[in-house]
Amino acid sequence: MTTPASRPADAPTERLTLGKALNLGLRRALEADPSVLLMGEDIGTLGGVFRVTDGLQKDFGPDRVVDTPLAESGIVGTAIGLALRGYRPVCEIQFDGFVFPAFDQITTMLAKMHYRSRGALSLPVVIRIPYGGGIGAVEHHSESPEVLFAHTAGLRVVSPATPSDAFTMIQEAIASPDPVIFLEPKARYWDKADVAVGTGTVRGDGIDRARVVRPGTDVTLVAHGPSVHTALRAAQAAADDGTSIEVVDLRSISPLDTETVVASVRRTGRCVVVHEAPVLYGTGGELAARVTEECFYSLEAPVLRVGGFHTPYPVSRLEHDYLPSVDRVLDAVERVLAH
Repeated sequence: MTTPASRPADAPTERLTLGKALNLGLRRALEADPSVLLMGEDIGTLGGVFRVTDGLQKDFGPDRVVDTPLAESGIVGTAIGLALRGYRPVCEIQFDGFVFPAFDQITTMLAKMHYRSRGALSLPVVIRIPYGGGIGAVEHHSESPEVLFAHTAGLRVVSPATPSDAFTMIQEAIASPDPVIFLEPKARYWDKADVAVGTGTVRGDGIDRARVVRPGTDVTLVAHGPSVHTALRAAQAAADDGTSIEVVDLRSISPLDTETVVASVRRTGRCVVVHEAPVLYGTGGELAARVTEECFYSLEAPVLRVGGFHTPYPVSRLEHDYLPSVDRVLDAVERVLAH
């Protein structure tokens, strides 16, 4: 089992929502490093649509928590220039579907400049994107675009599933020398858990490591971001019927911690991958290929995928038919166990 950066056993804890844990993580990063600044639409006085940056402009000033125009390409382009001048910008994209005006800046400039300069230039830019469905929103507010960025070399793509990971991973992302796409599961912003807040910033190496969040023996269930909650609910329901499911939280979509997933599948012999993005060409396909290559002689059944359908995200009254549900996950588990 792989764990993120360790903390002292007696570290103080607070019960926080995922959104509040992000807020505290951003606060710690701003306190620790004067080169860190936040940029985004309505993140200052308003504190962001989801209030993740609430109170930060008041405490750190408008020069470090910057309200920007409604221009995503301009936000990211400015962040690239600031990074080249020695700053560590953290950009907020207000909703997932709004990132596409900045897609050119992200994939042709931000992702490639380190490689293009033969390592001479570093772009420590974090782009925070609330993503995923489940909040009954209108079009362009419930996308899951992670695979588009994961396919682009030069970007780290990560997603916390818990308040504890939100607190540590945002600090690790800001400390990273690489550009990071930081995907925040918006439907989980209000989930509460105990967070070891400690003191100072987190400087661990856990941002790209997966974690076994529930041990099991019969099936490995792999998920990330908002789907981890669904996977854990499915595992509990299966346990009531006598099936032991091991749940792996990827945490990082790029790079993929294949080692942790493969070790789990070799123990269980079966694998199901769950994500909200469409199954076609999704993260699950890459994982299925890697698991098949590494675990061919351990697999008792084909690797199955559960995800969204190959359609635009539907209207809110249909989204729960579109999103992976506990029933759909359990159906896939039953099919791999039938082999």
